[in-house]
Amino acid sequence: MVKVIASSVRKGNVLDVDGKLYVVLTAQNFHPGKGTPVTQVDMRRISDGVKVSERYRTTEQVERAFVEDREHTFLYEDAEGFHFMNPETYDQLVMSADDIGDQKAYLQEGMAVMLSIHEGLAIAIDLPRHVVLEITETEPVVKGQTASSSYKPAILSNGVRTSVPPHIQAGTRVVIATEDGSYVERAKD
Repeated sequence: MVKVIASSVRKGNVLDVDGKLYVVLTAQNFHPGKGTPVTQVDMRRISDGVKVSERYRTTEQVERAFVEDREHTFLYEDAEGFHFMNPETYDQLVMSADDIGDQKAYLQEGMAVMLSIHEGLAIAIDLPRHVVLEITETEPVVKGQTASSSYKPAILSNGVRTSVPPHIQAGTRVVIATEDGSYVERAKD
């Protein structure tokens, strides 16, 4: 464990508070005109997903957990969870559906992802920014609907709903942003 001052804590850091690991969601420093400056940290406990809000004096020491970010390849999903393999050592790790959350819809076999590992356990996942998916169903084009800002609803091959431009038809492969599920462009392949 590394002790750091509270004002240096940033989003994505993993802290060890009372023997439990927390991932930092937001960290803000407040410097009131009078009184002690404080750091407001909103974090989520990794073990059960409970969100916690803490205030520290900016000079107070907090323990930062050592987390290693390593590339892994997604293999498959079963009753045990989601299986990932380290391409260098062929070691396999399993993550539960709760740890992955709603990002699981974008996981594809053979996809390279970044896993945050603490003491041999995968605690967080970072997907590629964009994935290519196929449109399974969408509404037909309405004649005269040429306004550039008009989008129509569509369902992707992974079951996620999104909005696409009017010229996109069912069966078209499109690039989707994994962060919010939004349409980026038509796939180049």
